[in-house]
Amino acid sequence: MAKIILFIIIVTMTEFVSAQGTDSVDFICGKSTIQYFGQTYQTVKVGHQCWLKENLNTGTMIPVSKEQSKKVGEIEKYCYNDDSANCATYGGLYQWDEAMQHNSESTQGICPKGWHIPTLDELQALSTAVNHDGNALKAVGQGLGDGDGTNSSGFSALLAGFRHFEGYYDGLGTYVYIWSSIEGGPDTAYLLRLTSSNGKVYQYDSYKTYGHSVRCLKD
Repeated sequence: MAKIILFIIIVTMTEFVSAQGTDSVDFICGKSTIQYFGQTYQTVKVGHQCWLKENLNTGTMIPVSKEQSKKVGEIEKYCYNDDSANCATYGGLYQWDEAMQHNSESTQGICPKGWHIPTLDELQALSTAVNHDGNALKAVGQGLGDGDGTNSSGFSALLAGFRHFEGYYDGLGTYVYIWSSIEGGPDTAYLLRLTSSNGKVYQYDSYKTYGHSVRCLKD
């Protein structure tokens, strides 16, 4: 009986570690992948930073008209047009409090263990690493003309759109907004924006009740 209990404990701990996305001891940014709640994420090094190569896609899908959960540990996401296939491609969309798991003192938020939601300074460092060229951050085929993505950084940003605070979707193929962990005020938080029409990198604050993308950065 004791051996059976020990086996159950070991299996449970192994599943927990896998779900939390803990890095292996031989982790190499750009070559290693992260397993997190049933999803596999590639990694990419940009400048001196190590990023997940895809937008985070974790949690239970809810309709655009509903506000996300206020319960810690209960992760909910929006999928553009309430279509789970869009989450599979573009990642989930999260209100800021949900992304941060209602704890503005910790930047891990809904990211895997060992990773975190970037600060504004870290988003600025990402922009600096590509000489403020937003096209270098966008995947090939994202944007047109002056905004045509080259993905020379490998960051592979997709124009995922957003969930408006009034309860509708907009901007798929036109914008991507990536949350930072830094508040702009009681009701706002900073983010990075890329657009289809030009190669600029925008950084400003947005209402926390919008649903935006999350990219995780290695601690």
